[in-house]
Amino acid sequence: MRDAPKRGAPHRLSLRSLAGWLLRAAVLLWLSAALTLAAMRWVDPPTTAVQIERRIQATLAGKPYTRRYQFVPLQRIAPDLQHAVIAAEDARFYQHHGFDWQAMEIAAEGDMHGRRLRGGSTLTQQLVKNLLLGAERSYLRKGVEATLVPIAELVLGKRRILELYLNVVEWGPGVYGAEAASRYHFHTSARRLSRTQAAELAAILPAPRRRRPERMARYSAIIQQRMRQMGW
Repeated sequence: MRDAPKRGAPHRLSLRSLAGWLLRAAVLLWLSAALTLAAMRWVDPPTTAVQIERRIQATLAGKPYTRRYQFVPLQRIAPDLQHAVIAAEDARFYQHHGFDWQAMEIAAEGDMHGRRLRGGSTLTQQLVKNLLLGAERSYLRKGVEATLVPIAELVLGKRRILELYLNVVEWGPGVYGAEAASRYHFHTSARRLSRTQAAELAAILPAPRRRRPERMARYSAIIQQRMRQMGW
């Protein structure tokens, strides 16, 4: 007498096959992201995940959208703006290797006590998010970001990371990068920004679509004080 065929085996096999395909697709997507990130050592990005996301959001909401984006070399960005952004967003930029555990700990303690402090993300983490992952927050995105940050640090180096960050970071509605931000907010080039203007631009980075430089006098003064303390 023949054994009856086992029921459920094709179902289990199909689930296993689906899981395998999903795993391979995830690996391919990660490799694509890693290779794209590595290519940014030589290639200036024509767009970013955040820029694409903002355009889609505007389209779905039926709102007009104008993109202002011009990539310029680091030497065409005022040193004061470079220093102001580091002082405001990532004071240990030149000391860490992609993650600032001290800043993360301080941010976590602030969350526990209900204080609104700057997040613990480094410029490298913010760059990876801007370039490849978009602005939406999720544990999955943070996990992928954590695997890509070491690649950015290794392949790009600090100077290129800073150059890319200053050129792609959001600085207002549809405004991306130092050159576009300088012309949009101050009607001048990124090379000609004053120290005060640089600090005011750095001051709006945590909420660039809501804040305006001319309203950030108090925080920009704090940033300038940090710059002096750091020898700039």
